[in-house]
Amino acid sequence: MQNTYKAEPYRIKMIEPIRETTRTERETLLANAGYNPFSLRSEDVYIDLLTDSGTGAMSQAQWAALMMGDEAYAGSRSFYRLERVVKAITGYAYFIPAHQGRGAEQVLLPRLVHKDGMVFLSNMHFDTTRAHVELAGARAIDCVVDICFETAKEAPFKGNFDLTKVTHQIEEKGPDKIAGIIMTLTNNSAGGQPVSMENLRAVSALGRHYDIPLIIDGARYAENAYFVKCREKGYADRTMREIVREAFDLADIFLMSAKKDGLCNIGGLIAIKEDRKLFDTCRTHLVPLEGFPTYGGLTGRDMEALAVGLEEALEEDYLAHRFDQVRYLGDRLIAAGVPIQRPVGGHAVFVDCRAFAPHIPYDQFPGQSVVNALYLEAGVRAVEIGSFLLGRDPDTGENLQSPLEFMRLTIPRRTYTYRHLDVVADAIIAIHAKRTELVGLTFEYEPPVLRHFTARLRPITP
Repeated sequence: MQNTYKAEPYRIKMIEPIRETTRTERETLLANAGYNPFSLRSEDVYIDLLTDSGTGAMSQAQWAALMMGDEAYAGSRSFYRLERVVKAITGYAYFIPAHQGRGAEQVLLPRLVHKDGMVFLSNMHFDTTRAHVELAGARAIDCVVDICFETAKEAPFKGNFDLTKVTHQIEEKGPDKIAGIIMTLTNNSAGGQPVSMENLRAVSALGRHYDIPLIIDGARYAENAYFVKCREKGYADRTMREIVREAFDLADIFLMSAKKDGLCNIGGLIAIKEDRKLFDTCRTHLVPLEGFPTYGGLTGRDMEALAVGLEEALEEDYLAHRFDQVRYLGDRLIAAGVPIQRPVGGHAVFVDCRAFAPHIPYDQFPGQSVVNALYLEAGVRAVEIGSFLLGRDPDTGENLQSPLEFMRLTIPRRTYTYRHLDVVADAIIAIHAKRTELVGLTFEYEPPVLRHFTARLRPITP
């Protein structure tokens, strides 16, 4: 295990004050939020690790770019600047902006569903992707390698597709029933785990053989490329741009929540390699769903900042420091005996809550119990990635059991220091020492779609 960490490759020139609350205050605040930290006000959170989506700090170059925003409704200069950057990175012919990743999903995914009974195959669908697949009338099937479920084992590419699983699904259902293969980079639901270029190449070959489009869901594509550079043979001397271009060359479509590796507070995109018909169809549906094709739900200043952020996210000094921050938190938890997904991912540390609180059954949401305990302990907000998030079977209505019950400690980009991460680690270690006291949760209110965002819960009293 490495025990040295890379210092921040930047100086801090602006700060935002944060407020500490008392334990008594947090008990009331969490109860009022229905034991769902999504419903907490941000001002009542001390360290916010709920998500890395749009929560990072922008650079001076991005703030300067905001002033260049062209807010024309049609034909914005800022759109054409962003289009040039996206095409230069991906090599794709067509680009459509969206307000965020789920905006891109709602435009693209239904366009690929042509008949009843279609499915999307993925290494692992994340929450909004699964929801948009189901809203489009299709079904989502995960085909990740089994090693990802063995959280204590080290493996370099736990986010990979299992090629046997995906081939079986294609042959069992028939290629005409596969709407698309979605390669999630990095694999968020598996613990922020990367995908190897070898695996991407093999999945691409399957897609071409069966004439099924390969979609890169690449919110963290730059982080995945850095993993490839560090871990995969033959890539150590390749530049980040060379690695990401090789990945894009293997796919047909690129979906992105640009709030992650776009280093922006808002934004999403669709890039299509060469299918003009699909591009025209998506652009047509963009207008009623997102906005005119040259803004797609974004202001001109947002597009300017995103154009800069996409390039900054490929800087190796930035990526090296980001990975070191996540590794630092993971190393502290491992040293204290806290079970986590190993090795740590690129954007978050995922605490294995099935091992942390084995006495809480899946339908009482052990991950959510640990999340709530962390807020009560130190005012730190994290998020559950498990059975609470997974939801119910769309056909039977039964609670689905996630193969993994995680608390995700998501590190915003260029935002917190190592000392903040010490506070987080100390709090989790303290909870782990009294973990047998944790109790499960049940619903007071359960929405029918993406329930984890707005549900209200209550503790189950022993």
